Amino acid sequence: MMRHQRGSSLIEVMVALLIMAIGLLGAAAIQLNALKFTDSSTLRTKASYIAYDMMDRIRANPGSNYTLANLAAAPTAGSATPLTQDLFDFSTALKGQLGATADASIAKNGYVYTITVSWDDTRAASAVNTSNGVTGEANLQTFKLVSRVAMDTVVTP
Repeated sequence: MMRHQRGSSLIEVMVALLIMAIGLLGAAAIQLNALKFTDSSTLRTKASYIAYDMMDRIRANPGSNYTLANLAAAPTAGSATPLTQDLFDFSTALKGQLGATADASIAKNGYVYTITVSWDDTRAASAVNTSNGVTGEANLQTFKLVSRVAMDTVVTP
């Protein structure tokens, strides 16, 4: 005569707990990467917003030369002239939003301006680099904006 088993054995419970623990660890890793990439996209959005704001300021004042080698060359205080105030605001916004390691340059070639913004994105870049197999100093992220600015002409009626 055979007896029917009732309930679960200890081994079955342990295997079920192991499978569930692996699943929960996987879900936690996915959540952690999602937070890293969300932070990275927030920084990229801020860099984009600041660069487009600066380009709008350049378009509003096309007679001035807004070239800037890096943020160290930016004015340290605002003033009454639009050019100095715009460059000061640009520098302050970048350092405030992207951190002290942020840097930028503004180049002019004829009527074409190129604004390049770079910042340290170590938190998310290490995860991206690991998944892409990249090694070395690849934590620096860059956003580049290129736009043509209208000629400075005075239209008389």
